[in-house]
Amino acid sequence: MARQCVKTGRKTAFGNTRSHSLRHTRRTWKINLQKKRVFDPTTGAYKTLRVSTAYLRTLAKRMAAGKSA
Repeated sequence: MARQCVKTGRKTAFGNTRSHSLRHTRRTWKINLQKKRVFDPTTGAYKTLRVSTAYLRTLAKRMAAGKSA
């Protein structure tokens, strides 16, 4: 399974590491994925999602406002 958020589509980012002498080498930034069980009111069941922690903050805000995932 790809290391990607199922809701936002965020995935591994690529770039360069730059040293003080301005040498550069390729590097990656891995996304912080977490498994989260979310209740789906349409089916009445829980679904396990692999979402980024940035989306978890959005999800908490939406749940507090009474909106669905």
